[in-house]
Order: sequence, then C-alpha cells, then structure tokens
Amino acid sequence: MFDALLPPAVATVATEADLKTELFAAELRALGHAVDVRCREFTTGRACARRALARLGLPALPIAAGARGEPLWPAGIVGSITHCAGLRACAVARARDFRAVGIDAEPHAALPAGVLAVIASPAERRALAEHEPAIHFDRVLFSVKEALFKACYPLTGRLLGFEDVDVRISSRDGTFRAELPGDGAGPADLSGRWIVRRGLVATAVVVTT
Repeated sequence: MFDALLPPAVATVATEADLKTELFAAELRALGHAVDVRCREFTTGRACARRALARLGLPALPIAAGARGEPLWPAGIVGSITHCAGLRACAVARARDFRAVGIDAEPHAALPAGVLAVIASPAERRALAEHEPAIHFDRVLFSVKEALFKACYPLTGRLLGFEDVDVRISSRDGTFRAELPGDGAGPADLSGRWIVRRGLVATAVVVTT
C-alpha cells in the first residue's frame, strides 16, 4: 500500500498479521511492561523495520523509542512506523535522500462524533463538505495530520497541534498539501499522497533534503 504513495528510494514493508522478531535490549526497555496488544504492535513494527532496513542493505539494528514513543532510527536513517487494526507498516530511507518520512494508517470509517471539530479548522471542515461522501475525508484529514506530525517531530522536536497545520486534500489525484509553522528547523509547507484501499486509509509524506 505505502509503496504506491512513496518514492522508490523509500523502502516499505506492511503486514496484516502479527510478526515476531528478537528484540534488542534498548527495544525491550522502550517496551517496558506493556500490555499484550501493545507488545504485539511494537514487535511487529520492529519486524517490519528490520525487513525494510534489509531492503536498504542494512543489518538488523536496535530501534529504541524517544520520550514521545517515536522510533529512534540508526544513524543515517529516517523512517516512520504505523499500526492500526488490520495493518502494521514501516517506511525507511537514507538521510542523504530525505530529511524525514511520515506514514499513517487508519480504518476507513467516519471519525467519532465531536473529533472533527477538534482536529479541523472551519476552513478545513468547509472543504471536506465539498468532497464526495463515499470516502470518509474526515478520517483522511486525521491521517494526513498524523503522518505530517511523524515527519516533522524528528526535525523540530516540537509537538504540533492539529490547529497548527492547515491541510488541503485533493480528491482528484490522491494528493494533499499542508501549510505548517515554518520555524527554520521544519518545513513551511509539504505535499504528500493518500489512498483508500481494503477498508483502510493510508497517508504518506517525505521531507526532501
């Protein structure tokens, strides 16, 4: 799914099943005493990451987690991990090719009542109302912002709020554009791609060097 959204230089791996891999000590520390569901998500995400790194010609390496739970990639690597019901995925690239990568997957279903008002500006809500009803564009918007946050946080160390990002989604060609608070460390605008397939929404963005 994500290979259709990202450039060829980005290695992607996705699975619908739980995968197993031996975790490094740093990964076990990051996992801590998590419940079973979280353990399976974490382990499958790391298994996907190992396979994606192998596609870049790299051996299995520890991928610990930062203070906000973000993956800490090996030197020279950027990437992103996502998981939702029915899908776990990872995308990685060399830092010489991209500054950051962000991916997200969500179930293709309407957001719970009240959530859209929290994540979308009045302008974004008006724009969503113009799209075809067969696609849950409220969920697409949520996923786009999640992918953007994952791409930007490693660059800035700043947690963006939903209100900090202004997104315009194109239903014609499966793209989106976003305006962000340019602060010198992160980009002021980004574009990416989205897709709805097999009951899921997937979104992806790269930050170029």
